[in-house]
Amino acid sequence: MIPSYIKQTFKDFYWILFFLVIIIASIGIVFIHSASMSSDFTAPLYALKQFIWLILGICFLFGVTAVGYRSFLNVSYLLYICSLLLLIAVLFIGTSKFGAQRWIPLGNFAFQPSEFAKLAVILALSHYLGSRKRNILQRERFFIAFILTFIPLVLIVNQPDLGTALIFLPILYCMLYLWGTRLKYIFMSFFLGALSMPIVWHMLKPYQKNRLLTFININADPLRAGYTAIQSKIAVGSGGFWGKGLFEGTQNRLNFVPEHHTDFIFCIISEEGGFLAAFLLLVLFFILIKLAIGIIQKTTDPEAKLLAIGITAMLLFQVCINIGMTIGLCPITGLPLPLISYGGSSMLTYFIAFGLLISIYKDRTIF
Repeated sequence: MIPSYIKQTFKDFYWILFFLVIIIASIGIVFIHSASMSSDFTAPLYALKQFIWLILGICFLFGVTAVGYRSFLNVSYLLYICSLLLLIAVLFIGTSKFGAQRWIPLGNFAFQPSEFAKLAVILALSHYLGSRKRNILQRERFFIAFILTFIPLVLIVNQPDLGTALIFLPILYCMLYLWGTRLKYIFMSFFLGALSMPIVWHMLKPYQKNRLLTFININADPLRAGYTAIQSKIAVGSGGFWGKGLFEGTQNRLNFVPEHHTDFIFCIISEEGGFLAAFLLLVLFFILIKLAIGIIQKTTDPEAKLLAIGITAMLLFQVCINIGMTIGLCPITGLPLPLISYGGSSMLTYFIAFGLLISIYKDRTIF
């Protein structure tokens, strides 16, 4: 006999969203394997590790769905505080890679607190904004929401990880807009942000300044700061319509594009699968985002609406920024492509997020 809690978990389960997530993640594993076959790549087991993260992610998704999103909202402030403590800890005990200190070592694996911090902030904002009336002290609520967002943002900038930190802003603005914040507050914050740009510029690391300058003029330093961007665009363009074939990409096999198994996995997909594979992947992401938006529209719980829009904004803007930097439309950042790029922290974060979305879908008519 099947236990009742298992029956309850799979009752009205959003199988279409679940299988779509599995398909996208499986595509990522295939191309991570391709990236690990380059001539001087030293970690051929990355695809196997990603597969293990996928299995763990599925377990996390089912577990989160069984527990329910309300349980996570009830402890959202505790999760938020824990994420801040981890972000502080990584500055002292974290391991460094390429000049950034973003990971806490856990045996043979490394844990990236900034990935989970995004979800913790979304949960905290959902609980804070969703449980209060919109027309009471809106200016104060708006200010406190900014404080809740900017504390982890500043900690992540200090790692330094400007790309991940910037994702917090569209998440915050999308949630505030759905909550009903007056547009004048949003425009005022944009204006103040623009005024602070000279200060922010002087706070950036030299390599971050070079990335921004290279984005403006990619040929200014083609052998150093502009090298990755140029090689990525070559890889994307050389794939043509049909691609060079799986495991046959020259930019990939000869290791011209750095970090092609993580941040620049999309250029491997474009080179080996061509425009057709890249377009189909974008279609899959579009359908996934459309399903998430559908959950926002169907649920009647204000906190659930905010939680769903926060997760959707995180997914949408991270996909856009990662692909944008790959094809030269955005400055290069350290953002992975969700579900596709190699990385356990990112994979588990998104599977937890999709577990929350499925939980919202299951309980969409309760409130």
